[in-house]
Amino acid sequence: MRTSRLGIAVVLGAAIALTGCSAPDTGESDAVTDEPVVIQVAAVTSPMTDVVLAAGEAIEDGYEIELVEISDYITANNVVNDGDVYANFSQHVPYMELFNEANNGTLTGVQPVYNFDIAFYSKTLDDIAELPDAATIAVPNDSANLGRALKLLDTEGVITLDEGVDPYAATVKDIAENPKNVEFLEVPIASLNAAYEEADLVFQWPSHIAALGLTPEEDGLITETDDRFALYLVVREENAKSAETEALKKAFASDEVREVIESNGTIDVAF
Repeated sequence: MRTSRLGIAVVLGAAIALTGCSAPDTGESDAVTDEPVVIQVAAVTSPMTDVVLAAGEAIEDGYEIELVEISDYITANNVVNDGDVYANFSQHVPYMELFNEANNGTLTGVQPVYNFDIAFYSKTLDDIAELPDAATIAVPNDSANLGRALKLLDTEGVITLDEGVDPYAATVKDIAENPKNVEFLEVPIASLNAAYEEADLVFQWPSHIAALGLTPEEDGLITETDDRFALYLVVREENAKSAETEALKKAFASDEVREVIESNGTIDVAF
């Protein structure tokens, strides 16, 4: 009989991963039944949470995935880095590397899962060519996503980045030309939806902009898919080759997960 099952945790104070234990001896049999090993995986929002649930259906016998819903990306990393939760599925590797640098972290990406279309959106414009002089553009305040946003604007000709800078690491200080004199509003990704109401142009992930009823395919004025920013299953380095991680990797690259990804028009399979 299949021993794996799906658990959902919404409170961070829930018990951390359970270890296998033997069933009590009833005297009817000498056989010992092991409980599944519970592996907690943190995620912030759909479709990340949907993927975790699908992986929970696919996890091999002897393991159970417990979804831990987290409100923000930094907390999702902190709980894994501190050993309170085993893994997370909420980020791309460039963002994870910035977290490691800033927090003496030991996180590592172990399984790419999906790519996603990123885009700039506008409440008032139908075409990027209509962007007015002195427009306000809302962009992420973390350097991994900020560089991606500025690179996209550079490609579109809204700005020109300094030729000597790595565009993926660019900041507003690296803008060499700004012909429309646009102004940048740097805010956390979770706050970019609010900025959509006021800014002329806003950069946002599809998982967040969906709350406003928007998609990159239908509403994005500038769009991009970049394999460098595929979302990864992340664990601590010390757990990278453990049996639990191997079971997670198989589950996150399963047919069940593939089905969830392929049913979502804004993400693409990366395994």
